[in-house]
Amino acid sequence: MSDDVLSVIPTDPYWQPDQAAADRAAAIVTDLEPGAPDDVEVEVTWHDTLTVVDCGENLERIGCPHCGASIDTEWWADLLETHGEDGFATLAVRVPCCRAETSLETLEYDWPCGFARFEIAIWNPERIQFSNRELTALADALGHPVRQIRAHI
Repeated sequence: MSDDVLSVIPTDPYWQPDQAAADRAAAIVTDLEPGAPDDVEVEVTWHDTLTVVDCGENLERIGCPHCGASIDTEWWADLLETHGEDGFATLAVRVPCCRAETSLETLEYDWPCGFARFEIAIWNPERIQFSNRELTALADALGHPVRQIRAHI
């Protein structure tokens, strides 16, 4: 059986809120999700290291921000396998297409992917995504701008 996950993460992958801010944002997520709290799980996680928040099977393409070439998704899969358990010490990477030094967060993911040390995840939500207004409310609750990632796993 597959799952869908809608995650909200800070725009700064290193940033983490305090408990009170996380509780406020989680309460908003729960209020905004039609199936919560009975049919939908809302999970709040502080990661010790930079953790990938990817789109799973939704990933269609990864583009290089330097040369514009497509990056083989097998390269991405290998990277996730290498760092999946322990997280990432750095987001610095040399891309395989043109060998340029860049950051994993600047690669052009189609569907969006991200990295975070804090995440609010909704498992099997009834909604596709949050509106810009809802994302602003979540950012205000956390005290930091946010973005969303939708995964199919």
